[in-house]
Amino acid sequence: MSFPDAARIALGDSQLRANLRKATHTIRDKRARVVAEVDDWEALREAGRAIKERTMRHLDVHLEALERSVYDRGGVVHWARDGDEANAIVARLVREAGSSEVVKVKSMATDEIGLNDALAASGITAHETDLAELIVQLSHDRPSHILVPAIHRNRSEIRDLFRRTLPGTESLSDDPAALTDAARRYLRERFLAARVGVSGANFAVAETGTVCVVESEGNGRMCTTLPETLITVMGIEKVLPRLDDLAVMLQLLPRSSTGERMNPYTSLWSGVRPGDGPRAFHLVLLDNGRTKVLADQVGRQALHCIRCSACLNVCPVYERTGGHAYGSTYPGPIGAILTPQLRGLESGTSLPWASSLCGACGDVCPVKIEIPRLLIHLRGRITAEGGAPRSERLAMGAVARVFASRRRYEAAQKAARIGTGPLRAASWFGPLAGWTRSRELPEPPAQTFREWWRSRS
Repeated sequence: MSFPDAARIALGDSQLRANLRKATHTIRDKRARVVAEVDDWEALREAGRAIKERTMRHLDVHLEALERSVYDRGGVVHWARDGDEANAIVARLVREAGSSEVVKVKSMATDEIGLNDALAASGITAHETDLAELIVQLSHDRPSHILVPAIHRNRSEIRDLFRRTLPGTESLSDDPAALTDAARRYLRERFLAARVGVSGANFAVAETGTVCVVESEGNGRMCTTLPETLITVMGIEKVLPRLDDLAVMLQLLPRSSTGERMNPYTSLWSGVRPGDGPRAFHLVLLDNGRTKVLADQVGRQALHCIRCSACLNVCPVYERTGGHAYGSTYPGPIGAILTPQLRGLESGTSLPWASSLCGACGDVCPVKIEIPRLLIHLRGRITAEGGAPRSERLAMGAVARVFASRRRYEAAQKAARIGTGPLRAASWFGPLAGWTRSRELPEPPAQTFREWWRSRS
């Protein structure tokens, strides 16, 4: 379903809009307060932008350095060209570990490649342990937000879901503490029984082979320390050259995502260590279209994203339509520029038009991704490569021919004054109705500047 069609359905759901409005406004207000505490916030943003830009310029070098560092510390690195290859690697590693189930840390990369479904097809059960991801999994739903996947659900809906799906919760209330306790009791058995953990990665440091996961509940720490085997699936753009770079990102990410000065749980590990944590560590480096994005010198900025979700929380389009309308793991403004590039422009032609050009998303991005610029860039690419409707291409071609000639341009100005009435009527009932539904058709001036100038010469 295209974004306009999906958005039209979402706009009819008043409960969804109310849930989104309350949650996004709460998160962005918290973010604004903790950002205001940092005197050098803009300098930190610039440092983050520079780190990501330099890293993408020499991505191959840093990935090879990461591979060496992981091997030096007892880990194993696997390279996956696409989602199918990554899923096959993970399924094989789980079977080799002698397990038929895994516990999972919240991970955008594994959602992107549909890992849970792929594991299920191989007879392996994946248990989501992040509270919001658990809610999505139990309801057979889809995530709708980068940070808070179940942001479209309110606590009454969650209470009803838990009563239906979790044993011993028939009299559960909708108190947040009670809901959290019910999930914790359910997950505790999974943590203690699991032999394999699966995680994503917020960052990985090439210099030391260190992988980093930040979260707020402690479930990630359980998944990365209790199982005998740990498998991390990481997009190749998450690598950082040096440990010092991580210090910058760990100031930017929590403030921009959860509105906290520091994440309650920041897990760092480098390979394996006898008697401490998993006995085997596997790092799966996922391409899945990322090297193709690198080929676009403008579009590659999308790979700078650190998945903070700040752009979603200020986007008026996302607030009214929600994440499901984007039809992608990555919703909101970042999804509008990242998804079409990862999947191919032909499969996401409506997404670069799914976010406004108000500029709020670029203003809050902690690594200064120029999201409005990329939206325009991708719109141009889609149009140039034939993705625009034929009627639009013909109309824009006619406008271009008119604008290319002074004589034709001045003739068009005169014609516009004569045809204002019929054109205004057509804007309400004819082919222009969709364009003018949210725009006013300007009134042509009685006299152009050139006509005024000639009348005085």
